[in-house]
Amino acid sequence: MTETEDLPEGQTGATRQGERIAKFLARAGVASRRDAEKLITEGRVRVNNIVVVHPATFVDSKDLVTVNGKLVDQPERTRLWRYHKPDGLVTTHRDPEDRPTVFQKLPPHLPRVVSVGRLDLNSEGLLLLTNDGALARRLELPSNGWLRRYRVRVFGAVDPATLAALANGITIDGVRYGGIEAALDSRKGDNCWLTMSLREGRNREIRRVLQHLGYRVSRLIRIAYGPFQLGLLDRGAVEEVPGKVLREQLPHIA
Repeated sequence: MTETEDLPEGQTGATRQGERIAKFLARAGVASRRDAEKLITEGRVRVNNIVVVHPATFVDSKDLVTVNGKLVDQPERTRLWRYHKPDGLVTTHRDPEDRPTVFQKLPPHLPRVVSVGRLDLNSEGLLLLTNDGALARRLELPSNGWLRRYRVRVFGAVDPATLAALANGITIDGVRYGGIEAALDSRKGDNCWLTMSLREGRNREIRRVLQHLGYRVSRLIRIAYGPFQLGLLDRGAVEEVPGKVLREQLPHIA
């Protein structure tokens, strides 16, 4: 936006040197940028007590922003946590089926956070959490090229050659999945442990691929997301990534 352009309808005294309202709300941990835009569309966001009607509205530190009548604090510095998600929890803030959620089980001292991607109800392991919704969206993008690595226990006789062929990608019911690095780690009776790594991480991708191959998944644990590792983090525990490590791995946020 140039100095001669008119402010969008709903612009309320913020300077053009600020940031878009959806990005501000995402960085403040209110919601992802996409969900923030939905809040705006629903008329639930106000700046200086004026309803925001345009997602291109800009705000800065002098503006008072409210969502559903509640004042939104200025965004804190960007923070990131590693969380060892147990199975049996859904990765959502509100579940229509009233199942227990990740965010209900987090320690009360944490600020409001959003997850980087999701793990489904029956999956466990590393889930990254951040107070910066814009960062969460950025880290979810396949263009980052980050590997998501999993340990998977399956029932059935696993053919290593079939696993190796997944590196070329696979099409299931008309859906094309990208290359998956998969290897057989161990076998005990009818159970096998596999290590699988992928970059896209579509919804239930590993389960769908293995089911297509005739293997029943009995346990799925994410052990790494890009450079961040589950390590020895206890089940249900949360640990903040030190600021120095965060700046080294994500220099663009510094």
